[in-house]
Amino acid sequence: MRPEVLIIDDEWAVSRAISARLEASGFEVRTAVNGLDGLAAIEASRPDAVLLDLRMPDIDGLEVLRRLRADDRNAGLPVIMLTANVQDSLRGEALALGARGFFGKPFDHHALVAALRRATTPTADWEGVAS
Repeated sequence: MRPEVLIIDDEWAVSRAISARLEASGFEVRTAVNGLDGLAAIEASRPDAVLLDLRMPDIDGLEVLRRLRADDRNAGLPVIMLTANVQDSLRGEALALGARGFFGKPFDHHALVAALRRATTPTADWEGVAS
């Protein structure tokens, strides 16, 4: 069974490019166009991992992550942040909230796929990954 990844990003071109790479690497992919749609998509069908953009028009990625961590059903859901904003304070906050990785755009697709493979392996030990 292929691991399912939900991409939450308001930039369609970015979501589509990442989707193509992940599908070619053996993942099932769904997308959501903003934070609220992403939370609804997770509620409807929990993915194996989430790729989450930091800056979005409705609620930002940190708020999405806070809401996921506050819900016992999703507290352990692997989340990897994607962002054009690579400020150390935001990276630190995301990792403190439990993000399993933080990738600045542009990012290394091989490193992202590797991080998702680790995050979706049931017995994987993980450390926060930053790129």
